[in-house]
Order: sequence, then structure tokens, then C-alpha cells
Amino acid sequence: MSKVIQIRGVPDDVHDALAESARAKGLSLTQYMLGQLEYLARLPQIARDNRATIRSIQKKVPDPVDRNTILSVLHEGRDE
Repeated sequence: MSKVIQIRGVPDDVHDALAESARAKGLSLTQYMLGQLEYLARLPQIARDNRATIRSIQKKVPDPVDRNTILSVLHEGRDE
């Protein structure tokens, strides 16, 4: 079942910016804010997934690569 969230004391400039973003996407302010809240609710899972992906990739790298080596390779690639 869906819930109601009410936010009091939203500054006029914040409300105006959100309303403009909603209009630009052809959405009502309620629809736009629901999308933003859904995104915010997913952020912790996205962060966990990203950490898991990074750990998985790090396990596949045989030896840790130091920062200077990475920067050196980047500069070599840009100089070509």
C-alpha cells in the first residue's frame, strides 16, 4: 500500500526549482518527486552493488597497481 509523505517548510526557491524540473519532463510535481524519492531509495543498493563490483574486479587483478603507474600509463596514452 502506498504512503503519503508531506514536507513542510520547503523554501520557495527549492519548490520553484523542483516544479520547473517537473515541468521540463512533462510531469506533475508529485510524479517528479516520487521519481526522485524512488531514486534516493535505491542509492544504498546501488552503492552496495558498486562496492561488490569493485571488489570482484580487484580480486581479478594479480598485483595491485600503484597510482603513479596508472598516471604514467594514462599520460603515455594521451601523448600518442
